[in-house]
Order: sequence, then structure tokens, then C-alpha cells
Amino acid sequence: MDAQSITEEFIRLVQSNPQKYYRDFLKIDQEAKKENALYKDKPIPFLYQPMFFTPEDIDAFHQIGAMLYTIAEKVTQAFLTMPSFRQKFHYPDFLEELILVDPGYEVSIPISRYDLFYHSKDRFQFIEVNTDGTSGMNEDNIFSRLLLDSLALQELQKDYRIDYFELMEKWVDESLQTYQSFKWKRTDRPNIAIVDFMEAGITAEFEEIQKIYVKRGYHAFLAEARELDYKDGVLTYKGTPIHMIYRRIVTGDLVRNIKEVTPLIEAYKDGAVCMIGSFRTQLMHNKMIFKILHDEDSLSIFTKEEKNFIQNHVPFTRSFKEDPVAYEKVLHHKDDYILKPVDSYASQGVNTGRDYDFAQWKAIVDDCYGKDFLYQPFIDPPTRKFVCFDENGQVDVIDFKLNVGVTNYNEKFAGLYTRISTHNIIFGQSTYYSIPNMLVQAKEHKS
Repeated sequence: MDAQSITEEFIRLVQSNPQKYYRDFLKIDQEAKKENALYKDKPIPFLYQPMFFTPEDIDAFHQIGAMLYTIAEKVTQAFLTMPSFRQKFHYPDFLEELILVDPGYEVSIPISRYDLFYHSKDRFQFIEVNTDGTSGMNEDNIFSRLLLDSLALQELQKDYRIDYFELMEKWVDESLQTYQSFKWKRTDRPNIAIVDFMEAGITAEFEEIQKIYVKRGYHAFLAEARELDYKDGVLTYKGTPIHMIYRRIVTGDLVRNIKEVTPLIEAYKDGAVCMIGSFRTQLMHNKMIFKILHDEDSLSIFTKEEKNFIQNHVPFTRSFKEDPVAYEKVLHHKDDYILKPVDSYASQGVNTGRDYDFAQWKAIVDDCYGKDFLYQPFIDPPTRKFVCFDENGQVDVIDFKLNVGVTNYNEKFAGLYTRISTHNIIFGQSTYYSIPNMLVQAKEHKS
């Protein structure tokens, strides 16, 4: 049994009675609209078909994550102890200072999602590592719960055990565990603030996480980062003391608004609040990390196994800022390269030459050159067939490109967040879909 064979079985099942399953999809779609599956206050598009994974895939994600976080810890320690290594990141002095601050707990990356072009345990490429503002947990769980009760999956469950990856309750568990290890903890029952610049935040997900904290008996609330106060060693929001922060602010946004969040910064530096995650997460979140990992002097801090992992699975990445040779190469071999900003999220500013004619690509290249952009080789994403219904309920089977996001809490595997598209840039396009993720295992039949 493998994921591909389960996918083919699902497609044959839907094709056997399209109208039956189309009516079921419409029912689920209406249910989804009642749920809080929103991105920037807009409904998130999804399909009737989930993404299937096997226990072998999950074992692979455990192994990939273990190696990635071993590398991340070495990067963190090198940054903390080697001034020459810090210079590679080109951070402003105040951000470097914040990264050096002891967050008060051991784990460097409490929450993250690494995105992959994943074929198998030995054949995969990293797209990026997200730490600041890691999201997608809420929508995946909503769609997964709904699809698990779909007619098609009920039929498959006669022969397979099918489960989804619960991500919301699990994150609350892990974040509270991190808080309990905080060395300057003031109470066992913290007031919890989910903090972001609210115009940039995914408030639907914030609200769902807040509800879980409240259900557990904690005083939890959403807080606008600009409206915090810090006095006499206590950080507050509208008069309420804050003991624990679940930080959703992307560091790049914080840097651009640093003068507006002085109370938050001072409280963090003083150890007056447990902030999950700390500014150390920025080391792996910044897209520059892929370049740094491939630098010859960086490779010297890794073992042979770690070097092989980097060279085989991390795209070779270089700066596009001031390199005339790179400019000519990227311009004249447009189908071979991708350009992306050093620090962005949701695929903002990411472009590949395959999507443009030469004149359009030259305009993009000229605009990016000399700025904080990176270039990488274009990698063909893996594909999988998915069933789509037209407005009459007829079935189309379409090849979609896959971005498999692996969510980790306290550097351990937690679940998955898959997006698909017919475009080369998978997120942020009108044809992007969020696909629920299911673990499929064979049932043991009694003889």
C-alpha cells in the first residue's frame, strides 16, 4: 500500500458515481462556509479529495525534521558564539541584540513548518522554513474533519483506517509545556496574549486557538502589538497583565515597525514575559539561511552526514544583490531560475522565469537586481492527480503541483498542511487549494 495507489482508488470511486459525490461535496462546501476557515477574512478554497500519506511517509517526516533541527541548533549556536557567523545574516544591530537575548527556555524553534517538494523519504527538496507566524493549522483541521465524514472516505474506511492530524489542541498542549519550562515563570496559570499586528494577522486562526486556551481555563486574548504597555516589570494589554505571549508577528514586520512596539521589546529583553517563539526563530525563517548553509565556511560546522543532507536537499541559493555574472545567468536562462526576497511570506515577491516572456522577465530581473533578493535553480514540483467537479457535477482529473508543509511543535512532527496549484508558484494564486491531509493505514482483517 502506498499513497499513490490510495489516490487512484479514491479517483476511481468518485468516477463511479460523480453526481452522488458532487452532491456530497456541495454539502461539505456549505458546512465549510459556516466554519472559521478563512485567510485574510476570505474563504479558503479546497477540494473534495484529501492528500493521502502512509506511516512510511510520516516516518520520513520525522527523520527529515530531526536532521533539520540538528542543523538549526548548530546554526543557532554558531550565531550565539561566533561574531563572524552573525555577519552573514546582515541583521541590524538591534535585531542581532534581540536574537542574542536568552528567551528563558531551551527549544530554539517552538513552532515551525518546513515546506517540501516531497516525492519520497530520499527524494525531496526544501522550499522554505517558516517559523514566525506559522499558520494553516486551523484550516487543515476544519477541512479534514469535514472530509473524514464524506461519503467517499466513509467508503474507503471499510478497508482502511483513515485519520487526520489534529493540530490545534496539540499546539495548545505544546505551548503550555514550553511555558512551564520558562526559567522566569511567575505563575502556573498564565494570562496568554496572542500578539500580532492585527491588520496582518489571520484572525480566524487566532480566535480558534484563543477558544481552546479559554476552554482549558486560561485567560487568553488577542492583542494588538502596538497597544501593549510595560511598567514596573509587568507587560499589560488594556490593563491586563501578560505572562505568556504566543507571537504571531513575523519578524520582518516587527523590524519595520520597531519604534511602535517598544513595550514588547523591553519586556522580552528583561525576561518579564515568556514569548513563544523567540527572536532566535528568525535564523531559520530568513530565506538567506539557504545561502548561508551552502557557504563553504558554514559547511565546516556540520558533520559529513549533515553536509550531504544540505547539498542534496537544500536548493543551492546565492545572493542576487550585486553579482553581474548572476544577473546575466538568471536573465538569459530564465526557465532555470527563481527569484525570491530575502525575507517574505505567503510567496510574496517570488517569481520564476518560466511564467514570463523574456521582456517581462527582464523587467522583473532589473527590478530585483541590487536589492535583497536571492536566486535559486527552478525545481519541478511533484504532482498528483486530483478530482475536480465542474458546475454540472462532472468530474475532471487534473494534475496539480504539490507543496507539502510539515508542521512541527517543539521541534517534533505534529501534522501536515498541503497546498496545490496548477501554477509554478503554489501559494497566493487564484488556483491554489488547501488540501486536507489524511494518514491511511491498512485494517487488520480477522480471518
